[in-house]
Amino acid sequence: MSELRLGDLIDDYCSRCRLLTNHSVVSIVNGEPAKVQCRTCHNEHNYRHGKAPTNKAATRKAQLFDAVLASIVGAPADSEAEAKGKK
Repeated sequence: MSELRLGDLIDDYCSRCRLLTNHSVVSIVNGEPAKVQCRTCHNEHNYRHGKAPTNKAATRKAQLFDAVLASIVGAPADSEAEAKGKK
C-alpha cells in the first residue's frame, strides 16, 4: 500500500452512521491515520481500522440462548426413549 496523505480516502467504521463508509484522512501519526472524517455525515473520529465495536448485549443474549439450548438438548432424546419403552 502506498503512503497515505492528508485528504486521502480510506474505509472505516463510522459510529454515527453505524456503517463502513468512505472517510478522509484528517491526521497521520507515524505513517498511520490517527483521525478520519466520514464523508457521509462529516463526523470526525479516531481511526478504527474498519472494525465495528462488539455488541455486548447481543453477545450476552447469544450466550444465554446457548445455555438454554444446551439444557434442553437431552430432553427430546429422553422422551423418545420413554416412548419406545412404553410400547
